[in-house]
Amino acid sequence: MTLVNPHWLIPDWPAPPGVRAVFTTRQGGVSAAPWGSMNLGDHVGDAPAQVAANRALLAQATGARPVFLQQVHGSAVLRLDEATPQGQPADAATTSQRGIACTIMVADCLPVLLTDVDGSAVAAAHAGWRGLAGQQGRGVLEQLCEHFWAPAQQGRAQAAINTIAWLGPCIGPAAFEVGAEVRAVFVESHPGAAACFTAGAPGKYFADLAGLARLRLQALGITQIFGNDGSAAWCTVGNASRFFSHRRDAGVSGNGFATTGRMAACIWLE
Repeated sequence: MTLVNPHWLIPDWPAPPGVRAVFTTRQGGVSAAPWGSMNLGDHVGDAPAQVAANRALLAQATGARPVFLQQVHGSAVLRLDEATPQGQPADAATTSQRGIACTIMVADCLPVLLTDVDGSAVAAAHAGWRGLAGQQGRGVLEQLCEHFWAPAQQGRAQAAINTIAWLGPCIGPAAFEVGAEVRAVFVESHPGAAACFTAGAPGKYFADLAGLARLRLQALGITQIFGNDGSAAWCTVGNASRFFSHRRDAGVSGNGFATTGRMAACIWLE
């Protein structure tokens, strides 16, 4: 990895040698306001040349090829190689090829990064509440782990034990207000999820998105989970100078685009 912007976040987790990861912040790029400055989203109204320059800065800093997805709040998983084009529809990716960065864009949703203890593969997921919930308790994390563990010459339980996860910044539990129907989706499939919701206005609840992801990962057998603990420092809404936030900043510009930039979580094998 070459020189990474000092404002960006390097995960503090016991990743094996050769596994690298970074989470960009809103600093370090060339975009003008309101996308200032390290906007990586090409779908939010920012000038294409500025987005391209920011993506080039990311590639230069990582020394890898970031592969961006067309994220749709679903649970599809893409296996990446050197021929994978940009902008494929999926909300998670995995690779065992070196120099290819699984890249997830966020502006309130939760990025989840995975590696195995051998450093033979990496993966990343975009976990908003819809993708996390999925259908009947099977969402993007369940789908990703199925793909991530498929090549392993071991049982599912051992593969889970050998998996290390990191949760990045996202909208925090003091800011993420949802309806009762969202709570019901999670609690119906996992009763323990009730602990991740606190009462808000009538018919509303505050949801701990990172806490819900931890529950899902733990249910899959993953015990090594690092990063976002739900505290204020990880909240994209509450840290305006550091993080983009769609919920906080999503005004609509004259051209019809939401005026919120996108950050990226990247993981790759050197």
